[in-house]
Amino acid sequence: MTQLSQKHLLGIKDITEKDIQLIFDTADTFKEVINRPIKKVPSLRDITIANIFFENSTRTRLSFELAEKRLSADVINFSASSSSVKKGETLLDTVNNILSMKVDMIVMRHASPGAPHFLSNHIDANIVNAGDGTHEHPTQALLDSYSIREKLGDVAGKKVAIIGDILHSRVAISNIFALQKQGAEVMVCGPNTLLPKHIASLGVKVELDVRKALEWCDVANVLRIQLERMQIKYFPSLREYSLYYGINLKLLESLNKEIVIMHPGPINRGVELASDVADSKHAIILDQVQNGVAIRMAVLYLLASQPGA
Repeated sequence: MTQLSQKHLLGIKDITEKDIQLIFDTADTFKEVINRPIKKVPSLRDITIANIFFENSTRTRLSFELAEKRLSADVINFSASSSSVKKGETLLDTVNNILSMKVDMIVMRHASPGAPHFLSNHIDANIVNAGDGTHEHPTQALLDSYSIREKLGDVAGKKVAIIGDILHSRVAISNIFALQKQGAEVMVCGPNTLLPKHIASLGVKVELDVRKALEWCDVANVLRIQLERMQIKYFPSLREYSLYYGINLKLLESLNKEIVIMHPGPINRGVELASDVADSKHAIILDQVQNGVAIRMAVLYLLASQPGA
């Protein structure tokens, strides 16, 4: 298989395990490219990509832009906060105006779950979902799995605990789908108020005690408390959350084994992760960032190679 089964990357739920492996194999090649003195290849020289972000982003937007430029694509950056969206223009009108400038591919982040799926039914360009509300964030899940594979040799058979604010996290859902498709066991851990009601129906273990979760897992993917999405109080205070669910070096070193610590960023230091963990040998957080560029290069390259793309 040399091409993806889908025209778009809307979510991990929509792609196959073979798709994931093809993306990883392609990313291996691009990782070698971005570690060369000359980091550019002409693979997408004739492709124009629009990055359309309706929500704030640093890592994801920069990572996509760098991936696009490494592939020699022409890049347009669109920010909703300084656009006609503020004047009441609809999503479809905004995108159609951009497409009329002969754009081939759209990378989109939107606060509404399903926004990229809606667009995919109305336009011809390839769409990459860079995060839609609390729904999915497929490239983050791919780079997380790729980082586990790089560190531990394989994802199959590994035990991965996703710890923190599962309720508001698109990263958690995409990771659950990606890890399960590759044969990993998944556990979610957090306060009851931050766990979705029917999360166990996805085939994951549920744990309320962070120490038990860490004792069970090979890898802990620690999530940020998403205060900006919270309309009500889900726990008494950040200090109390940190006391019960924060991970520090003392806790890690009291375990009877060594585990890998991951974080999709941005880190709230001193809340979900202490600095002595984030900056320790246990953490592969900066590896995740570097792998993000290679994974996004792979996704863009494979989508642009689709028949009819």
